[in-house]
Amino acid sequence: MLQKDQWMTIHVLKGQGLSVREIAQRLGISRNTVTRYLVLPDVPRYKAREARPTKLEPFHAYIVQRMQAAEPDRIAAPALLRELKAQGYQGQLRSVQAFMQAHRPAPGLADPVVRFETAPGRQMQCDFVVFRRGNHPLYAFTATLGYSRWRWVRFASNEKAATLIACHHALFESLGGVPREILYDNARTIVLDRDAYGAGHHRWHAGLLDLAKHYGFMPRLCQPYRARTKGKVERFHRYLRGNFYMPLSSWLKQSGMMLDVDTANAEVGKWLRDVANQRIHPVTHASPA
Repeated sequence: MLQKDQWMTIHVLKGQGLSVREIAQRLGISRNTVTRYLVLPDVPRYKAREARPTKLEPFHAYIVQRMQAAEPDRIAAPALLRELKAQGYQGQLRSVQAFMQAHRPAPGLADPVVRFETAPGRQMQCDFVVFRRGNHPLYAFTATLGYSRWRWVRFASNEKAATLIACHHALFESLGGVPREILYDNARTIVLDRDAYGAGHHRWHAGLLDLAKHYGFMPRLCQPYRARTKGKVERFHRYLRGNFYMPLSSWLKQSGMMLDVDTANAEVGKWLRDVANQRIHPVTHASPA
């Protein structure tokens, strides 16, 4: 459809004595178009097509409510999709993602990261992630196998050395094995003095050292202030927060309750089994399970 200034230009050029062919050549349009618009007294107005209701429309208010309940964090679209499916939604994930994107600010650009892959059984990445501090703290000890991206989580009320060791026992029991090495950050429950005996030779926490000797794995440290060194488990933290923690905690919050350690551990096992370790990983193109 021609714009008003183009329609007016056609009539002006015609009034200046140009032929239909000359007008068409000058404006780069067909002669039929010039002829059609010359006989019209004004620019043709098209009635906008009425928007058709979408499958997602009945759930708009619910999605906004769930997003607001999760603030200042974000609830993941796949997690919301599961809730919507349970309520009868029959549409696609991309519709949910588009609606959510339109109702929140766009994320900033991340720095490029060189991906580091390891052989099967070689490396696991472990860490604590903080979900809540204060009078009712909530932490999660997490583990991700480097090769398969198999994930494991145990919630706790602290990140003390005794908790760290107990989580390892439960982790290896669930996994049914031990990797050759585990990559950690530089927490005091892991290492007391980095490079104490020379570059790469650290003074480990006694509890962790005994644990490593008992199970036969080699502890490794990521570079200081470089959390992306253990990027696999760091990316899982974002996934855990958006796909598990925020949907569950915000749902409880709407009911006037707070997510505690026992409830989180009771629910996370099912989520790991049915969701996280069944999801096709975008890098490996396979299910961790």
